[in-house]
Amino acid sequence: SIQQNKDLKAKLLEIHNITDVSNIAPPVGTPAGDNDEPTPSLSHESSSVLSASEFFDAAENFSNCSTSSEGSLSEEGGSFLSDISDEGTEYTPIPSVTEVPPTPSCTTGRRSKLPAPKPDTGDFSLCNLLFKNIGKDLCKVSMPVTLNEPLCVLQRLCEELEYSELLDKAAETTDKYERMVYIAAFAVSAYSSSYHRAGHKPFNPVLGETFECIREDKGFQFIAEQVSHHPPVSVCHAESKNFIFYQDMRIKTKFWGKSMEILPLGTIHVYLPKTNDHYQWNKVTTCVHNLFSGQRWADQYGEMVITEENGDAACKLTFVKASYWSNKRHEVQGSVTSRDGKVIHNLFGKWTEALYCGVGRSQKCIWRPGTMPEDYELYYGFTRFAIELNELDPELEKLLPPTDTRFRPDQRLLEEGNIAGAEMSKQQIEQSQRDRRKQREELGIEYNPMWFNKVTLDDSKEQWVFNYKYWDVRMNPGFSNISFPEKLCMVHANANILPPSLKGNIIQHTVKHCTWKYIEPIQ
Repeated sequence: SIQQNKDLKAKLLEIHNITDVSNIAPPVGTPAGDNDEPTPSLSHESSSVLSASEFFDAAENFSNCSTSSEGSLSEEGGSFLSDISDEGTEYTPIPSVTEVPPTPSCTTGRRSKLPAPKPDTGDFSLCNLLFKNIGKDLCKVSMPVTLNEPLCVLQRLCEELEYSELLDKAAETTDKYERMVYIAAFAVSAYSSSYHRAGHKPFNPVLGETFECIREDKGFQFIAEQVSHHPPVSVCHAESKNFIFYQDMRIKTKFWGKSMEILPLGTIHVYLPKTNDHYQWNKVTTCVHNLFSGQRWADQYGEMVITEENGDAACKLTFVKASYWSNKRHEVQGSVTSRDGKVIHNLFGKWTEALYCGVGRSQKCIWRPGTMPEDYELYYGFTRFAIELNELDPELEKLLPPTDTRFRPDQRLLEEGNIAGAEMSKQQIEQSQRDRRKQREELGIEYNPMWFNKVTLDDSKEQWVFNYKYWDVRMNPGFSNISFPEKLCMVHANANILPPSLKGNIIQHTVKHCTWKYIEPIQ
C-alpha cells in the first residue's frame, strides 16, 4: 500500500506539472519575457498596454475575458449601453460565442522590427505643400517621401486581413446571424491598424505594380495589382479553404484646411464556400485631423452596410464622428437584423479597442486588436503584421515577379532610413511611369492588367475580377521566364541607386524581360 501511495503521488505530481501553464515553454523564437500575462485593459491610451510586448490575434478558440467584471465595458466604452435600447426588439444571445481573451505573444518566424527607426523629417512644411494644391485631388499630387510610410497601398489592402481568423470562425458557424456578427467584427477590425498611423501615408503604387502575401500561419494567399493610374485603382484577391476575399479600391480626398477627408470608393466582398454566403459592404470615411501639428489623429465615420446576397441577414454599423464638444472617440454601434428588419444582435464598441455583441450582462467581446510592438512609435506606428509585410526573404525573392512592391528601391530606402536616396528613387519611379504613359499614348496602346480583368455585371456596374493566372504562372514556368508587357521592373528601373539590401536581386532581372527604352538593360 505504501508503494501504491507513492505511485499515486507521482501521478498526481505529473498531472499538476502538465496542467501548470507556467511551465509551458513559449513558441520557438519567442523572446524571453514575452510570455507574461497581458494587462486586462482594452484602452490604446493605456501606457501599460502599449508598452507590453504581447500580441493577440482573434483567437481560434474563444474563452472568457479576464476583465475585472464579467461582461463589463471600460468606463469610456460603457456609454454605448445608454444609446442602445432593447425595447421592442428581440435579442437572441449567442451561446457559442464567448469573450475573446488577450493571449501571450507568439512569433511567426518573420521579422519583428523594421531595419531602422523613422528618420527625423526636419522642418518640412506640410502647410505650404497643401495650400499650393488647394482644390486639387491630392491623390494625384506628388508628395515628398517624408510623408510616406514604408508600405504601399497594395500592402495596406493586405493589412485588412490581419484578423482573418474572424472569417474562419464565420465559415465554421451554422447560425446565419452569428455568421454576420463575425463578418461585422472582421469589417471593423480593418480600421484598427490606422489608429497609430495618422502621421504618414502609404506609397502610391505605379501602374502594373503587384504585391503577393502567402500566410501559412493564417491559411490564406493574397495578390493585389494596380490596374489603373488615372484614376488610381487598386484591386486584390485572397483565398483560403474557408473564404474568398476581394475588393477594388479608389479614393478621393477633400482638404478642409486643418483636416483632410479620405473618401473610399468601391466594395469589399467575402464569399464563404461552406455556407454559400456572399457578403459585401462599403468603407467609411477617414479624416486626418491636426494636419499642421505633430499630434495628428485619424477619425473614421459614416455608415457601413453589410448585406448578404440571399437577404437572410443584414448589418448596419455606424462609425460615430468625433465631436469637439465630447471626449468620446472611435465609437461603433449597430445591429444585425433579419430579413423582416427585426433586430437579432446588437453590436457596439470602438474600432481601436474591441467590438461587443449583446446588451447588459449578456454582452460578449467578439474581437479586440493585438497589443502594439515595443517602441512602435519609432517605427511608424506599425503593428506586428505591418512590420512583416515588406520583408524580403532570400528564398521568396527568387519566386516573386519583378513588379512586386518589395523590389521598390524608394520604399526599401525609406525603410532603411535613407531619406535622400528614397526621394531620388521615388522621383525616378514616377518619371518612368509618366514616360511609359506618354509612350502608350503616342503608339495608341491601351494598357491591360495582367492578373485582373474588368467585367460588366448585370446591373451595368464594372468590377475587377481575378483571372487566377498569377498563381499558375508563379508555379510554372515562373516569373523569371515570362515577359511583362509594361517592361515594369522595380529593381531595373532604379539600377543605379539600389540599396545594399537589393543588390543581390539583379541576377533574376535579365534582358529576357527587361528591354528598357530609357535605361540600359542589366546583362
